[in-house]
Parts: sequence; C-alpha cells; structure tokens
Amino acid sequence: MKDPIRIFVTGGTFDKEYNFITGELYFNKTHLEEMFIRGRCTLDISVTKLMMIDSLDITDDHRKLILDSCRNALEENIIITHGTDTMVKTAQVLAEAKLENKTIVLTGAMIPYAFGTSSDGFFNLGASLAYAKALDCGVYICMNGRYFEWDKVRKNRETGFFENI
Repeated sequence: MKDPIRIFVTGGTFDKEYNFITGELYFNKTHLEEMFIRGRCTLDISVTKLMMIDSLDITDDHRKLILDSCRNALEENIIITHGTDTMVKTAQVLAEAKLENKTIVLTGAMIPYAFGTSSDGFFNLGASLAYAKALDCGVYICMNGRYFEWDKVRKNRETGFFENI
C-alpha cells in the first residue's frame, strides 16, 4: 500500500478567487486545507505550494521546478493541482523524465472552488486522491471523475470536458 500523498499546488482556476467589484479572477491562497476539512479527509497528506499562477503563464522553468519537486519528493503518490489549459504539457514533461516508483496525478477545475457548489474542483480533488492511491506508477490526468493516461487525453475546448484521444 502506497502512503502518504504529496500535493504540489501550482495555481490554475482551481485556486482562483473572484473580485466581485472588478469581475477579475485572482490568486490569494490555496483552498486545499479547507477542502480536506470539509471533505473529512483522514489521509496522510502533505501540501506544498510551488506557485500560484495561471497555467497559460507556466514556463519551462516552472515545469522544471514541478519536475524537480516530484523527483525529490519522498512520497510515491503525488497530486499536482494545475490549470487545465496546459496540464497535458506539464504531464508530458513529467512522463518523459521517467520518474520511477511515482504515481503522479494532475488535476484542476474549470470553475474555481471559491464559486461554491458550481465548482468541479472539490470532486476532481477527491477523485485524484483515490486515483493516486489506486493507479500503477505513471503520469495521469484526473478530470470529470475519470483518469486519463497523460498521452491519451485532450481538453475539448468546445465542451469543457477532458476526453480520450
């Protein structure tokens, strides 16, 4: 049995807040601790905030930081909260590094957690926790209650769902 789980926070819609005056989305803090309390989670989880940026702003240097963090993590089970626009690109970098004995699951949200019950973030996080514990070593993307192999998935920009390719 693989324990515990390391979670790396990178930002993305998952952790965005909404400014009701300007109508802009922005980053303040991660919502993960609140989500674990709300979900009554009893898993052994450690959270590390790497960055709080939109995935469209993630650079090769950011991806190197994510890769190095995964490589150096003592945990075998890793979840990365990530923006959905470039999630597959980051997954590719991780997969090509061939990190042995690691199960890495990238997840995100199409609607910020701060929006309440309309957000898919809470559901995606819960599914990711289960998949990180259950899947074989490798790199996966978890969205919409499903997991996908990193190189067999795309974000359908017309429907807003991830799908097999």
